[in-house]
Amino acid sequence: MPLPTTLARSCIRSLRLSNSARLSTSLRRFNSTFNPDPPHHADEYQRNNKKLYETHIPISNAERVILAAGSAVTALLDPYRGDMIATLGETTGQRYLESIRDQMLQDRTGRRILRERPVINSKSLDLDRLRSLPSDTFGREYVGWLDKEGVTPDTRAAVQFVDDEELAYVMKRYRECHDFFHTLTGLGVTVEEELALKWFEWVQTGLPMTMLSSLFGHLRLTSTERSRLFQNYVPWAIQCGVSSKPLMNVYFEELLDKPLTSVRKELGIFLPPSIESHIV
Repeated sequence: MPLPTTLARSCIRSLRLSNSARLSTSLRRFNSTFNPDPPHHADEYQRNNKKLYETHIPISNAERVILAAGSAVTALLDPYRGDMIATLGETTGQRYLESIRDQMLQDRTGRRILRERPVINSKSLDLDRLRSLPSDTFGREYVGWLDKEGVTPDTRAAVQFVDDEELAYVMKRYRECHDFFHTLTGLGVTVEEELALKWFEWVQTGLPMTMLSSLFGHLRLTSTERSRLFQNYVPWAIQCGVSSKPLMNVYFEELLDKPLTSVRKELGIFLPPSIESHIV
């Protein structure tokens, strides 16, 4: 197992066991070198080891670097390691989460989402009711996608390493909306289609973890899959991601009773060429 991966997994394990564990004094010194003049509030935060929300695990800058490096290597070697992808997103995405939050604050619905803090899980969504909706509705297609792939809205990892309560919610919302993105774009869960969605999400959010997956994930594909990804999916992802409404400003829960085609039109979503031709 690669050394960065081993370090990351070991670090995550120790953090979860103690919820406040710290690395050795040498790492403390490295942290001081890495960030010799931290802001006063950050320094005080580190001393107090303060949890900002229920699942929060406070970490130092040195621990953040180790987790980011190790999770990046693991995510590249195994794109199905959701825990490592989640860790990578949390340890590298602060600035981009701030940008998403600011974008939401500039939008009426985005502000309402930040104010009301809706959650997407099997308790907040009546999945049986969604299964009873007409077959062409967004909600029916969404729950049908969940059933087909054998997943539920409860499978998303909890946010742990984002050192801001509001930004942690933004990351949580992004993760919980991921299956809605699948439904809207018609993309499945093969490595090829997940990478296509990551390109779309990169354009939409700018999050580093989506960039890393987009730029390096194709190395695991066959030459045929790689060709299809860059010829069909990537041009679509860039064009659709730019032209569609910022999806973090969408209250998806209020659109579930609408026809899926109407929702796509409202949000400016159009299907990838290969999926469109298959439907036709």
